[in-house]
Amino acid sequence: MTIERHIEAFLESMAAERGAARNTIMAYQADLADFAAFCAARGGGPARADAAMVNAYLAGLAAQGLAARTQARRLSAIRQFQRFLLRDGQRGDDPTALSSAPRLPATLPRFLSEAEVDALLAATTVLPPAQAGVARAGLEMLYASGMRISELLALPASALSADAVLLLIKGKGGRERIVPLSPAARAAAAALRAGHRKGTRFLFPGRTTGTAMTRQGFALLLKRVALHAGIDPARLSPHVLRHSFASHLLARGADLRSLQKLLGHADISTTQIYTHVLAERLQRLVEAHHPLARPAGSSDRS
Repeated sequence: MTIERHIEAFLESMAAERGAARNTIMAYQADLADFAAFCAARGGGPARADAAMVNAYLAGLAAQGLAARTQARRLSAIRQFQRFLLRDGQRGDDPTALSSAPRLPATLPRFLSEAEVDALLAATTVLPPAQAGVARAGLEMLYASGMRISELLALPASALSADAVLLLIKGKGGRERIVPLSPAARAAAAALRAGHRKGTRFLFPGRTTGTAMTRQGFALLLKRVALHAGIDPARLSPHVLRHSFASHLLARGADLRSLQKLLGHADISTTQIYTHVLAERLQRLVEAHHPLARPAGSSDRS
């Protein structure tokens, strides 16, 4: 498929300067290709589109009945593309400056209870030994650190030394961060590595020599563990474990800034999806300690 040259330059910059993942680049390419086709049908090009062209495109998306989230994603892609052209001196204005995305419905992150996480860990013992080791190490490490599944599966077999309590993670955009690991996570990782064949490259190896386990393979293993734990498999994914890590930390007193660093979020606004947990914690704090929150007749004020 031929890519419009300005779009191609933008995608190359995303890969080179921001370290964008292949799936991210493919998504931007698809969204911008759709916008380019819209412009071409009206005798223009995406790099010369004005505000009227952008707004007409957005209106067309709404008329097609596309989800608000899809419309917002398309606008974000166009906006970043146009700002790239502006920074590069290829145009003198940003035609998306006054364009607004549709309001997105508020969605709360899905997470498990602490008891459900315990049940998952216990259920790993029911699996065949080889699968049990992988499932236990994966669950322990994801829940102890809040890692993304891509970060976990990319870990080399040498990532953990016998006495390591911290793990260096390379996350989105090539950004590095340090995450702590619990004793249980370190022990599970050490047990997994002890069973590796000599020369194994990844901590979570795939079926083919020299490759890492696939995300799909790990997700399928999690579903099996969920069934044994009596949890609906549809409720469990690696990202749900990441949400559980974050939600449980906040519920036990962690602050958003610390959580931002642990999760590897570039912007605190991303971490703020967990503020519902903080709100619940503050409400319990007021109910437990504020004198006006006590039942009538139980005040001990003098």
